[in-house]
Amino acid sequence: MVNSVIGTSVARHDLPGKLTGEARYASDIQLPGMLHGKIVRSPHPHARITSIDASHLENLDGVHAVLTPFDVPSGRLAPDLPILDLEVRFVGDEVAAVAADDEDLAEYAASLLEVRYEQLPFVTTAREALESGDALVHPEGNLVGGEPLALTRGDVDEGFEEADRIFSMSFSTPAHSPAPLEPRAAVAMWEDGKLTVWKTSRGVHADRLSLASALGVHRDDVRVIGATLGAGFGGKDESRLSVIAAELARRAGKPVKIEATREEEFVAGRKRHSTETAVKVGVKNDGTVTAIHATTLMDTGAYLASGPGVVRRAGQAALYLYRCANVRYDGHLVYTNQPSAASYRALGAPQGHFALEVTMNHIADELGIDPLEFRLRNHVGIEGQAGERVTPANEIIDTQPVEGGIPFSSNGLRECLERGADAFGWKDREAAKRESQSQQQSQSQSEGRLKTGSGMSMLIYRGGPGGRSAARVRLNGDGSVQVIAGLMDVGEGSTTVIAQIVAEAVGVPYESVRVTFGDTADTPEAPITAGSTATFSTGTAAKQAAEELRAKILGVVATHLDDDVIGLSVVDGAVLSEDGNVRLALEDIAALAGAEELEAMASVMPGSRDHIVNSFGAHFAEVEVDTETGNVRVLRYVAAHDSGRILNPQLATNQVEGGVSQMLGFTLSEEMLTDPHSGVTLNASFLEHKSPTIQEYPPIEVIFADVVDPIGPYGAKALGEPPSVGVAPAVINAIYDAVGVCITDLPATPDKVLDALREQEGVQEDA
Repeated sequence: MVNSVIGTSVARHDLPGKLTGEARYASDIQLPGMLHGKIVRSPHPHARITSIDASHLENLDGVHAVLTPFDVPSGRLAPDLPILDLEVRFVGDEVAAVAADDEDLAEYAASLLEVRYEQLPFVTTAREALESGDALVHPEGNLVGGEPLALTRGDVDEGFEEADRIFSMSFSTPAHSPAPLEPRAAVAMWEDGKLTVWKTSRGVHADRLSLASALGVHRDDVRVIGATLGAGFGGKDESRLSVIAAELARRAGKPVKIEATREEEFVAGRKRHSTETAVKVGVKNDGTVTAIHATTLMDTGAYLASGPGVVRRAGQAALYLYRCANVRYDGHLVYTNQPSAASYRALGAPQGHFALEVTMNHIADELGIDPLEFRLRNHVGIEGQAGERVTPANEIIDTQPVEGGIPFSSNGLRECLERGADAFGWKDREAAKRESQSQQQSQSQSEGRLKTGSGMSMLIYRGGPGGRSAARVRLNGDGSVQVIAGLMDVGEGSTTVIAQIVAEAVGVPYESVRVTFGDTADTPEAPITAGSTATFSTGTAAKQAAEELRAKILGVVATHLDDDVIGLSVVDGAVLSEDGNVRLALEDIAALAGAEELEAMASVMPGSRDHIVNSFGAHFAEVEVDTETGNVRVLRYVAAHDSGRILNPQLATNQVEGGVSQMLGFTLSEEMLTDPHSGVTLNASFLEHKSPTIQEYPPIEVIFADVVDPIGPYGAKALGEPPSVGVAPAVINAIYDAVGVCITDLPATPDKVLDALREQEGVQEDA
């Protein structure tokens, strides 16, 4: 029987260690003589440090190192991020650090540093930052790059002239913390001039480059080991924590650990960008879309991090989700004296889709067209957008294209819309709504206070190709197969799926594959785990290397057999001949190879020169709105996704369920709040940052389109981030269906719902 593990729900590779407590997180690392570091943080939103007096620490036993911006190496982690700076740019920004024998002593020593500041003008909102002439967060100005990102296809003005009707709406989304269970941590150790760092990481090779650059050492003298991650969500790391630990360790001559507190994780970790977005759409009376123009104002906080990529991705829905020849997107990325924003699951796409899909729902309502029918008429098809290709013929197509004239490699969006609608019962929703409300009214003391409604949205997302990716695959002496990649598993299960790909390509059971990830000492270069690229990019490299290893295995066997043996193959961990007369276990083949190492390496630049590789989805939500309290409860949810062939159904389902659940917080309750007068974060704890609990999560039905992508490894496309994209518009559109108010400022908290209902009542009374 031919071995096949693709499409099966094998057990997660990392699960035993996590369940038994054997998995080591960064905070678990303990080294002999290890010190503990604490960071002094700014109490001001914007200030210049004029002096730091550390004299009180000179005779304090157990304090081994002090780090201030007056004596750090001149290197930078990023163009706008030195190790420490004489200018601090948000409340919580790093000022100085100390290393001591234990955490309590380190914290006490940090409190003894006397820091003097010259306070500077500050801004806490993106719009204020754009308009301010004196409160410059960075010398080059508050608008990143000095001008907005402008992307166009066709002639948007001409498209609006062709329209019978033009609709405009404005939206805002909040800063939003990933709120991971594990705060970030780092342990740094120097030996013979070489640095080893264990850290929370989503890209050990990228971390090695930034650490080497900042500390002024050669990259070969830096080793980064990615510890088990307690939820990544894209937000780890893009901060100074590991480089401060490394410099403290260098000065102390001992290992140093720094672990962020929960408050520090909220404030000085990284968060989702807050946005203001305006959407303008032109349509014909029959619903045909003639023009789309979206403009986003995005707050990146005090430092840039991944901001340019985030503001770009926020425009992709407007540019490509709907079939339209005339589109424009303008993205303004702005510095403020807020804690830094950076990568967070589906970075930018949830904000952009929320604005576009709520606008499109409003248009369908105004035109008297069913929201599902409106999308079925207008969604982008397999042929892509109208227009001419701009990308040279020999270049890989951008997974976030602007140009037209290029087809998709696969497109299951229509299937997602239709199958999702059938599973949800979209066509029968009005009857179900009446029945549900009738039942609720009979059970409620306040008859008529509970209203139910249904909403939907659709989505587009880059499909998986990322930066150059590499993998090595080796036959071990015991017959197991080792796959070695620089990738980090950030919790999404890439170690499992990559192992499945290698098992399938070589022809061995999944249990026979060993995985080495996330250590720069013995893994090939790899990009960060971001953009839902891991399975597609590293998976493609692993598949190629595994196929080459299989060929080498068969070659070794062939040289030791008679010439008349034909039809060799690897099945279930053994080499078989077609007639069944030859059967050799892989450990025997390793012995036959002797000194010859059976290993293969592949390095690929994933993607396509002929097609756009994108993933798609359609989400459907039913909500219950309490018109007396403003509370919104999601009753049920259907998420239909086109992510190509599903390599591990259970993992894939978990990804969708997790993405939907996570973004219900973004939609209904979660936001990071900053006092505009002081710049202080007001809710840096789980008591005040209202993350939903399991009690708030609805039943989620997950559907996968019957699509196999011809470009991806074994037909797979991106899945990790797309489930986060469609949640907010589906739920907000359902609230509108229930009570007739459109919440355009997230999150849709009870007070906002009640305010909207009161405003609606006032309008009706005036009418």
